[in-house]
Amino acid sequence: MGQMIELTSADGTRIPAYLAEPAGKPKGAVVVVQEIFGINRHIREVADGYAADGYLAVAPATFHRVKPGVELDYSEAGMTEGIALKQAVEALPAPGVQADLQAAVDWVAERSGGKVGIVGYCWGGLLAWRAACQLNGLSAAVPYYGGGMTTPAEIARQPGVPVLAHFAETDRSIPLEGVEAFRKAHPEVEVHLYPAHHGFNCNHRGAWDEPSARLARERTLAFFGTHLG
Repeated sequence: MGQMIELTSADGTRIPAYLAEPAGKPKGAVVVVQEIFGINRHIREVADGYAADGYLAVAPATFHRVKPGVELDYSEAGMTEGIALKQAVEALPAPGVQADLQAAVDWVAERSGGKVGIVGYCWGGLLAWRAACQLNGLSAAVPYYGGGMTTPAEIARQPGVPVLAHFAETDRSIPLEGVEAFRKAHPEVEVHLYPAHHGFNCNHRGAWDEPSARLARERTLAFFGTHLG
């Protein structure tokens, strides 16, 4: 269903992205933001899924500025490399990767002719939260277990669009105290907790929890249906 394309960021950098197109006219667009494992099979499948539901979906390679062509598995070695690449991207001068996400938002807005949402997983969840607070042209954002979202610095941000946030009850990297602090600071955000672990949406990981993933997806599609069409 999908193909690789290139986006052009504001500074002229060309960023690869995976594009999945719906069968008919898009009812909107979704920017899919990767985990720390690159544009791997799971992220391509996620984009394909949103396309099957009628959205033009694009997943930009958010590691490209520090290392092109990253596609990691969920092994310990993949995790170690992914964490190092994430840290390298986070260390880039502002606006860093947010400029590439803005390029993705702008591209799908023009291509689809509709409203644009963003969904991200793990590190991508954090980037989706920041996008909701910083980027132009978005109409909705959905972070899944966004690593770092519940730190004081991130909680202090203010979203400019409706946000739906999914967290896991037994996520060792995102303590429940942080989730509750986030929920208290942002009553305007729809927050859901699931009886699962970090990464519960990914059926290529041992943490996959099918009932939680299904419910979160149903809620996400309803949310996008309300705010994107």
